[in-house]
Amino acid sequence: MEITIDQGLQMIQAAQKITFLTGAGVSTPSGVPDYRSLQGVYQGLEAPEYLLSNDCLVNEPQKFYEFVKHLYHEEAKPNVIHQRMAKLEAEKEVWIVSQNIDGLHAAAGSQHLVNFHGSLYDCYCRNCQQPVAWQDYLQSDRHKECGGQIRPNIVLYGEGFEESVIQQAIHAVEKAELIVIVGTSFQVHPFCDLIYEKSSEANVLVINQTPIQLAGPYDFIQTNGVAVFEKL
Repeated sequence: MEITIDQGLQMIQAAQKITFLTGAGVSTPSGVPDYRSLQGVYQGLEAPEYLLSNDCLVNEPQKFYEFVKHLYHEEAKPNVIHQRMAKLEAEKEVWIVSQNIDGLHAAAGSQHLVNFHGSLYDCYCRNCQQPVAWQDYLQSDRHKECGGQIRPNIVLYGEGFEESVIQQAIHAVEKAELIVIVGTSFQVHPFCDLIYEKSSEANVLVINQTPIQLAGPYDFIQTNGVAVFEKL
């Protein structure tokens, strides 16, 4: 059912246990391109699915590295959506489960955060397994200590998910009385399957530019997240 921004705000304000499920639309106001933009930039070259795959990392590491470097947006700052979600943690039991790998929820100060697909700002050496500063990774994809290949700790196409991450995300959804889906078409598995873990009593609020497909009913605000969270 489509509702107004004010009605959505009332739902958020009334709930004490809220879990936000966020996607690329949360970060586009910060200047981080969404996935469709990546497809546009690389259309006619190679699909981002391959360039962000384990196959590319292993078989064509330089091609992988040159692509991933362009996913870093050091100038991007948390916007009002990230900021208000983080602030809500001081008032309510709030969790964020995000598809985004841009680190902006963490930069805004969110503590109860599950980076479902990992983070570009968490890098390590595939050879010695030591953590490596992301700034060093942008300078070279080789670890100067041992010569091993550095990679960001993100889930690539062709890779599985850590069970601990999935369980943490499930726990965050299970205990919420309100699930708020923000800025995502909600089509990527297994992220979109998290909705099946919600309590039967939990309400679902979707804040997105377009409607999404869900098995059950949900309240819908057809707008971008900024329009809602700047009023929160």
